[in-house]
Amino acid sequence: MRRRFFSGCLAALILTGASAHAEFRAGAFAQDISPNQFPTPVNGGMKGNFAQGITDPMHARCLALHDGRRALVYVVVDACMIPREICEEAKILASQATKIPTAHILISATHTHSAATLAGVFQSDPDPEYIKTVAPRIAAGIAQAVKNLEPAEFGWAFGSDPAHVFNRRWHMKEGQYYENPFGITTDRAKMNPGNVSTSVSVPTSAVDQDVAVMAVRSVADQRPIGVLANYSLHYVGGNTAISADYFGAFAREIATRLGAGDSRYAGKPAFVGILSNGTSGNINNINFGSSIRYKRNPGEQINIVARSVADAAVGAYETIKWEKEAPLDSEETDIQLGVRKGTAQDLSQAKEWLATIPKDKDGQWGDKKAIYARETVLLADYPDTVPVKLQAHRIGTLSVAAIPCEVFVQIGLRLKQTTPFARHFTISLANGYNGYLPTEEDHAMGGYETWRARSSYLEVPAAAKVTDKLEDMLSALKRRAQ
Repeated sequence: MRRRFFSGCLAALILTGASAHAEFRAGAFAQDISPNQFPTPVNGGMKGNFAQGITDPMHARCLALHDGRRALVYVVVDACMIPREICEEAKILASQATKIPTAHILISATHTHSAATLAGVFQSDPDPEYIKTVAPRIAAGIAQAVKNLEPAEFGWAFGSDPAHVFNRRWHMKEGQYYENPFGITTDRAKMNPGNVSTSVSVPTSAVDQDVAVMAVRSVADQRPIGVLANYSLHYVGGNTAISADYFGAFAREIATRLGAGDSRYAGKPAFVGILSNGTSGNINNINFGSSIRYKRNPGEQINIVARSVADAAVGAYETIKWEKEAPLDSEETDIQLGVRKGTAQDLSQAKEWLATIPKDKDGQWGDKKAIYARETVLLADYPDTVPVKLQAHRIGTLSVAAIPCEVFVQIGLRLKQTTPFARHFTISLANGYNGYLPTEEDHAMGGYETWRARSSYLEVPAAAKVTDKLEDMLSALKRRAQ
């Protein structure tokens, strides 16, 4: 009995990597999570679209770090958004396999608009049979990344790519207006205004040009193990589904640039390139201030952006000062935030519109009034408050935050300014999905990202509460680091 007990304890120590010698280790793995039955529903539009096949696969790209005392795991999933329930199930399964606490695991979505639906938004609902397969496969990817842990060096650096980040929200000019789906004409911001005309003036905020890079390489042969990059840009689009968009193309591009397929590394775990979505809730790759438009072939713009971001990432990678030690620490908390629901009058109007506005030949609504009316009815069944999971990580002198929303760029820029660590980046759409996170100023301006729906339902002060809490969490990590 005592021998079995000792063996069990030893196995746990091996799995968690506990040792008297605090040796930094890293491992990575890319787990395919693509659907195998078609047609399959696809997120990304207001109508329920379906994919008939795969252009490039969906992956859960996993990076595990261990400093000899604790582990942190990063998972970036090729999905438009990933619901909290899938994240929680995957974390529990992964924790059971690896003994790593669930609070030390971060799972985020890239926000590709051409991936199998995981979360119901607008008229796209997931295939329940496919959904059952996702969490176990993510967990299997995490377990393999942990199994691949080996002595490693860590480093980080920041590059810049201003070529593809533009604020998509523009101020309406005085006297100009448009009608939103609720029949209101007082919105003072417009998303994607087309060729700038007399109706809009200037973008509503700045952008974030950073390409953050944190990387690990093998101590034994300096083989690149994995790169986790971060860029504050929405999806690009243009491929037929299923597609991982420019996030997947970046993963392939960075592997090639770093020579990860060199024959010297045959038989070793494959390198994993990862690009996470930064604070891009109001950012896309179209410059509405320019009259120049290029006609692209399917997938062409994806590859243009991926190569450009990879250029910046490789430039940053080449400046990394590698270290054999990088202390890890983390904070995780749930904050309760209010849900914006329609009034009794809003709900009555929504039901009237749904009863009178016809559907199209595919049995879906094309009229935005009906689409948002349906959202009003669905939100009426939401609780008055919801938990919103926040994480803050320290990796040496670098800090990382995680927010389960499509986060406006101003929030990410503020966290970069206020972090008590040397540098910082924020991963959006992480550990669940709670819709857009506009600032209070953006709520006052209105516009698509603020319109009440399952894609935007948190209380107006949510951004300030999230930012303040993350700053407190980062400060706590800094106090422990001293």
